[in-house]
Amino acid sequence: MEKMKELKIGDLTAKLPIIQGGMGVGISLSGLAAAVANEGGIGTIATVGLSMFEEDFFRDYLGSNIRALRKEIRKARELSKGIIAVNIMVALTNYADMVTTSIEEGIDMIISGAGLPLNLPGFLKKEKKNPKLVPIVSSARAANIICKRWAEKYNYLPDAVIVEGPAAGGHLGFKIEQIDHPDYKLEKLIPEVIKEVKLFEDKYKKNIPVIAAGGIYTGADIRKFLQLGASGVQMATRFVTTFECDASEKFKQAYIDSKKEDIVIIKSPVGLPGRAIRNKFIDDINKGEKKPFKCPFHCIITCDCKNAPYCIAFALVNAQKGILDHGFVFCGENAYRTNEIISVKELVGKLKDEY
Repeated sequence: MEKMKELKIGDLTAKLPIIQGGMGVGISLSGLAAAVANEGGIGTIATVGLSMFEEDFFRDYLGSNIRALRKEIRKARELSKGIIAVNIMVALTNYADMVTTSIEEGIDMIISGAGLPLNLPGFLKKEKKNPKLVPIVSSARAANIICKRWAEKYNYLPDAVIVEGPAAGGHLGFKIEQIDHPDYKLEKLIPEVIKEVKLFEDKYKKNIPVIAAGGIYTGADIRKFLQLGASGVQMATRFVTTFECDASEKFKQAYIDSKKEDIVIIKSPVGLPGRAIRNKFIDDINKGEKKPFKCPFHCIITCDCKNAPYCIAFALVNAQKGILDHGFVFCGENAYRTNEIISVKELVGKLKDEY
């Protein structure tokens, strides 16, 4: 049986070429991240909306976010000696706080998408051991812009690049009409990004692994993308239905109960399409209903919170807690294929067999 190869990102080596995707709000916290890291993968804490699990988040949104992030990183460190990453969306109004806090806490890797993280290397500290910086892109053009800007302004290149295709869960970096278009399939994007990144690898003599993400579900999928030239994969959906995932039982059950036709593309108040499991909340919104809310903080730069029909942060926190009448579940396009809740250890064993 052929073994999966290791994933090397700078001086970090993950025995499994798998990064567990960051899932907000509160789906991948220290519990899931540590479990994945313990199996040799890279575990990721999603930093978005962490304060919403703190009692004082209405009074002190920014402070409670920093405190909650410190707590999660420290908890993950207690539970694992493996590689722990954070996912920080560029679209967060408190982006700088989340990046600075993660660096102070000695995180191994910062993954950043939902916008181009053009100034991310500017946060690195001269005197500290710095995290690896890994942008998420959806095109070769985006990879070029980031590599060029980082090289010219900071004399730094990404330590790896994640390419997320339109089959991913949650908010997507594609227009609605691109989601099912063959030109935007991950299989097509990966070779394009590898080719683009190679120009910078050759020029600056630095190895930049390209990681495939979005719709990768089985070990056979992992193998396919490694054969296409990717150095690893990012997977999220399949980790939701594990015991260690930080979501409620009802959230996980929504995955298990879903059928293919239940997985829909929604328009999010933050101005991006998103992939979710259809439920009454989504149907109500589609009928033009409004779900009144009091905005605690303008948390996403692109959110039109004055006119939004509902608060996406509250909807996602409610779903995390299992209050599905007042929220909905984000998922990747393969969520309907899940049929049982197992441990991360068992899941990794299955992925190895499928590979």
